[in-house]
Amino acid sequence: MKQLLKTLTETFGPSGYEDEVRKVILKEVKSLADEIHVDALGNLIVRKKPAKNSKNPKKIMLAAHMDEIGVVASHIDRNGFIRFTNVGGTFGKYTLGARVRFMNGVIGVVGYDRFENMDSTLPINKMYIDVGAKSKADCPVKVGDFGAFERSFVEMGNRLVAKSLDDRSGVLVLIETLRSIKSSANDLYFVFTTQEEVGVRGVGSAAYYINPDIGLAVDVAPTGDTPASLKMAIELGKGPCVKIRDLGMLSDLRIVNWMIQTAEKAKIPYQREVLLVGSTDARQIQISRAGVMAGALSIPCRYVHSASEMIDVDDLKNSIKLLTAMVSKNILF
Repeated sequence: MKQLLKTLTETFGPSGYEDEVRKVILKEVKSLADEIHVDALGNLIVRKKPAKNSKNPKKIMLAAHMDEIGVVASHIDRNGFIRFTNVGGTFGKYTLGARVRFMNGVIGVVGYDRFENMDSTLPINKMYIDVGAKSKADCPVKVGDFGAFERSFVEMGNRLVAKSLDDRSGVLVLIETLRSIKSSANDLYFVFTTQEEVGVRGVGSAAYYINPDIGLAVDVAPTGDTPASLKMAIELGKGPCVKIRDLGMLSDLRIVNWMIQTAEKAKIPYQREVLLVGSTDARQIQISRAGVMAGALSIPCRYVHSASEMIDVDDLKNSIKLLTAMVSKNILF
């Protein structure tokens, strides 16, 4: 499981350029699926049909996004320095000094014009990427080239650190849940979505196509367990989070109760999540077509949208256990 997560997180895949990530996922799921479909926006839709003796199976859509935050080159000056803008929530505080890999494999280092106040917020429009070029002519990056953080996967005891754990950890949970389900009473659609980081764009077309009874996003949630963090009851190592509210949606109470009851019955630790920042694919699933019962399972994650996000192995394992228990049996609501 760790090796697969290492491969997923180290694979290049900013929003709109998820092809290489999709190839990794396809290799893992093709022998486990009854149907596989890639739509026009690049969403990978993997179906696991209900067991033949199932009565009134629910059509359940499980979504985790393949894309990661990134940058795109917007200007190259005469000395070969690259100005850029963000792709998704690329924050200045995490970007300065980072290494960036462009789609053609070129590596660059993010620098800053000059510091007038070391404690001030660092705007991205004052940053540049240095790829070692001496002039615009020998710069190997073109305007419009996309890049993403370049950082290797690291184990720190029970904690795992990597770039793009948002949301390759959710991708892993979906893959391992599919692997663990031998048969299900429900009609399951495991959807690996595109362009979540730039406005939950990919998942909308997938939800419209599937028209599910129930939608559940699997994503990360920032924690409230670091010094001077936001006051949120989310901690590493305390179990997956049952989303109740975020900035983009209110979870359906039926989904919240289903998740909590399943966790308590299976003796799986869980946390109640009221998220003060951000949202997930569930926001768009919820308002698809005539509306969908929707919620989200969140994996606690420190340093979200940085090149060194951090999760806990036990939270990952318990997320897989909870999701497997939820979707395997008949749902009565």
